[in-house]
Amino acid sequence: MADFKSVPEQLSIIRRGTVEIIPEDELVSKLARSRAEGRPLRIKQGFDPTAPDIHLGHTIGLSKLKQFQDLGHTIVVIVGDYTGMVGDPSDQASTRRRLGYDEVMRNAQTYLDQFFKVLDRDRTEIHRNSEWFSKMSFNDVMDLASRYTVAKVMARNDFKERFDSGKPISIHEIFYILMQGYDSVAIKADVEIGATEQKFNLLAGRDLQTSYGQEMQVALTFPVLTGVCGTRRMSKSIGNYIGVSEEADSMFGKVMSIPDSILREWMDLLSGLPPDEIETLLDPSRTNPRDAKDRLGRIIVTRYKDADQAESASLNFRKVFSGKELPEDMPEVEVQAGTVWIVDLLRNAGLAQSGGEAKRLVSQGGVTIIRGESQERITSPDAKVEPQDGDIIKVGKRKYAKLVLLRH
Repeated sequence: MADFKSVPEQLSIIRRGTVEIIPEDELVSKLARSRAEGRPLRIKQGFDPTAPDIHLGHTIGLSKLKQFQDLGHTIVVIVGDYTGMVGDPSDQASTRRRLGYDEVMRNAQTYLDQFFKVLDRDRTEIHRNSEWFSKMSFNDVMDLASRYTVAKVMARNDFKERFDSGKPISIHEIFYILMQGYDSVAIKADVEIGATEQKFNLLAGRDLQTSYGQEMQVALTFPVLTGVCGTRRMSKSIGNYIGVSEEADSMFGKVMSIPDSILREWMDLLSGLPPDEIETLLDPSRTNPRDAKDRLGRIIVTRYKDADQAESASLNFRKVFSGKELPEDMPEVEVQAGTVWIVDLLRNAGLAQSGGEAKRLVSQGGVTIIRGESQERITSPDAKVEPQDGDIIKVGKRKYAKLVLLRH
């Protein structure tokens, strides 16, 4: 039989970084029964692989799952290969673009690789919801649809606002709610976790479990992480994110760039440190905010890379941004001799992923060409430049590339 901590001890850990536990008294009962029977609870979270990489905002849920895992409970991760083709309508002002199955599955593989930077692979159940949805007949689908009402769907603010404003709501979006809820039925979840924006979907899972004669899961919500900009939620589309697959120097530098106003939030949600240690780091009379960010940056880079890379990233940051030195190990990029459009140069150097991103970086004054002792900031997206051998391109505060000129 499993040896579980006392219910108060478990609850103290679970509450940390949690917005709501719905309802908490049911969680207490489940924990008590689990401890008495030596049976771990089944803790569920679903991920829709709608993009190839995950960022630190996604890891909030993974960290909560790890807490449950360390308490001895069973973690069940649902990779939404079917729900991912629909897309979660939560907080959407319009219908999402449907993804193809092959695209979703390519994204899913990178998700799985990144999940286990946080979770213990050997103690995690992984399911794709195609395991049950691909086997459903149309009669099964109609039966599932009969267990939920349009009135409940229209209680969602986002759907109501779209309906009232005359914007379309596709039937497949409504099915997303049923599909995510049915995932909980399929794996008999005791607890489901999700960001605050997922609350409606989590509660739908409770309703469907009751309809199928199961004990209702407890819904646990956690906050949405503020992005590195300090004002808006972390999002790849906004560009204010830190990806878990980023290079160590980039990851560390972005942590150092966050405004002091969100340092407590990031410490609470990302550091994994005890509360008393966090309080010491956040007390300006005892710790400089720069040193607190350095500690947090090292923790994050160590978690997703390793301790050596974290130490190196910290040293490089101090060299470049405190001592104003250039990094020693910047990548070298081969370019053709002659005049080139700055947008093409940034894309070819791997300093921008698209022409749109390159134009935005230039327009914001974030692109500088360093040639010997001189520096030229490029401010026009239409600019043409003539690279020289050994030129260094600096993008933002952290990205550098050294140009190697090719001549025919």
